[in-house]
Amino acid sequence: MTQPFLSTTSRDIPLQKGRVAVLFVDVQNFCLHPEGGEIRDATEAERRDKLLPFIDRFRARALPQMQALQQAARAAGVEVMYTTIESLTKDGRDRSLDYKITGFNVPKGSFDAKVIDELAPGEDEIVLPKSSSSVFVSTHIDYVLRNLGVAQLVVSGVVTDQCVESAIRDACDLGYLVTQVTDACATYTDERHDASLRAIQGYCRQMTLDQLLPEFEALRAQS
Repeated sequence: MTQPFLSTTSRDIPLQKGRVAVLFVDVQNFCLHPEGGEIRDATEAERRDKLLPFIDRFRARALPQMQALQQAARAAGVEVMYTTIESLTKDGRDRSLDYKITGFNVPKGSFDAKVIDELAPGEDEIVLPKSSSSVFVSTHIDYVLRNLGVAQLVVSGVVTDQCVESAIRDACDLGYLVTQVTDACATYTDERHDASLRAIQGYCRQMTLDQLLPEFEALRAQS
């Protein structure tokens, strides 16, 4: 039986024990490893001017925040989940039309499909492969979250203005209270990141990791 909504009047509800999950979006080798497919398939100019600088900024800024978020969630007994771009087939024939037009394929079981080592999932943590921008479109995450009794979703990942934003919008429309950890998300430029945060703020509660950590500590104290 589905548990009732936590609120119908406000998004500003502190994290509730047993009702929250953390979702990391696309923190994978494809786009975050210097030898990942997005980098391998790019032109030299794209690698130099866009992709490698993005990886450097991600590792310097967002990755430490993501690691701290992961640790805090685990310590509080909160479900930690991941979604990665990964086709269900080797040749990607099942992937979305948009991904086919874009021209990239992350083959099933490939190096590119793996979560980066620095955020490696635990042996019993859930990883959902997706073949569209939104995890809610091409996976059964909604079914899984409802089975887990989750009503609040804490979102972190890349890239802010694409797959992260898609996940937040769809989660909101499906009835979840969403918290976006603003400094645990990243995209190719600061301007794009900031513009996405402004665009999505009506759909979610936006907090920095430092602002959110006390709520995880409170959950941990209830354990």
